[in-house]
Amino acid sequence: MGSRLDEYRRKRRAGRTPEPLPEGDVVPHGDDDTFVIHEHHARRLHWDVRLERDGVLVSWAVPKGLPVEQGTLRLAVHTEDHPLEYATFSGDIPKGEYGAGRMTIWDSGTYETLKWSEREVSVVLHGERAQGHFVFFRSGEQWQVIRKGPPQDPGWEPLPELVAPMLAVSGRLPSAAEDDDWAYEFKWDGVRALARVEGGRATLFSRRGGDISTTYPELRGLGEQLGSAQAWLDGEIVALREGRPSFKALQARMHAGEQRARALSKHQPVTYLVFDLLHLDGRSLLDLPYTRRRELLTGLELGGAHWQVSPSFTGEGAAVVAAAGEQDLEGVIAKRADSRYAPGKRSDDWLKITELRTLDAVIGGWRPGEGKRSDTFGSLMLGLPYDGGLRYIGQVGSGFTEDMLRELLAMLRELERTTPPFADEVPKERAKGAHWVSPTLVGEVVFKDWTEDGRLRAPAWRGLRPDLDAKELGS
Repeated sequence: MGSRLDEYRRKRRAGRTPEPLPEGDVVPHGDDDTFVIHEHHARRLHWDVRLERDGVLVSWAVPKGLPVEQGTLRLAVHTEDHPLEYATFSGDIPKGEYGAGRMTIWDSGTYETLKWSEREVSVVLHGERAQGHFVFFRSGEQWQVIRKGPPQDPGWEPLPELVAPMLAVSGRLPSAAEDDDWAYEFKWDGVRALARVEGGRATLFSRRGGDISTTYPELRGLGEQLGSAQAWLDGEIVALREGRPSFKALQARMHAGEQRARALSKHQPVTYLVFDLLHLDGRSLLDLPYTRRRELLTGLELGGAHWQVSPSFTGEGAAVVAAAGEQDLEGVIAKRADSRYAPGKRSDDWLKITELRTLDAVIGGWRPGEGKRSDTFGSLMLGLPYDGGLRYIGQVGSGFTEDMLRELLAMLRELERTTPPFADEVPKERAKGAHWVSPTLVGEVVFKDWTEDGRLRAPAWRGLRPDLDAKELGS
């Protein structure tokens, strides 16, 4: 008759792994009342829950960790029994060995057994981090774990499924007398993204609420770094070129499918610049002042190859604006130090301060190109939604790369229509020879100012904004 540790020994090689490899048969010598939970940074982060039973540690690998909320089900993969010596083990399992990766003790303590059978194990854990009644049970060929009873923290608030981002308004630098009441951040030339982190997994959402996680696979490690923490983060995804954000470089990533995104992530990676923390470990932070949210964000000590916390400066607004100009950054965001986070709202508690203005506009048509652009378009005709429909605000003909021209024209041809989508009249000299399209595509432009008749002055194209909905602009 074999030992209960035969499978454990078969998967490990003496001298190649620091894990304990006891010899001989299993000899029960405990009280079947201790447990340990390992945080295992293997190929994918998971937590190994181990319960002492008859001289071994009966083990389950739980990919997202033990559930916090009552009634939440999580997968629990029943693995080989481990020796009791494993209860104190932590270390790095070398690459190439079974379970390669860092193994640390996440929690340990004692437990009570309420039921133990081949198909169900019901226990009450008494640890520092894991406390309460959990049931491991077999469902078909798989095991699952569920929490019975309320969370150990009576004030625990479940992690929201979705949070809409707070938005800024264009404004001027606060006066010197108000300077200390504001914090200043650089305005990054990228795309807004919020991250929901739970069970070591980070799910990225666009401003519109779409799941964009597969578009940026290099950001997966953000969730693993946060481990068992539950959090909502707010930030900006940028593509850095020569140390500066490049919106044109980001365009290729924004439109890539899952397979191409994996390839691009290796030689055209992005960086996630985190600037706010909205929820942390069972507590909503939305009503906390900006300065307190930043303190909690800093306390997370986030930092990786592809993510970092965006800097924030209290006071000294003029100096921050000057620094942004010296570094050719887009501008500065001024945030009231005592302001709460207002999901989905555009608020003057956040001010965009830029030398050049930026605008998201709807494409309503295009004019044919001439000369080198004779086989594509010369300019795009832009509009903004208002009560009566789409208002014509002018056209943009600069800022396009050859790839942009080609890809945009293909998209525009699919949207072509016979009548202009603008509610007001387009000047005859602009309308002559124009091709009209259904107003569904949104793009971003920079411009110097508005003319007296409500047109863009000196606009330049920056790129498509697939994360924005034409119907929601200005809302």
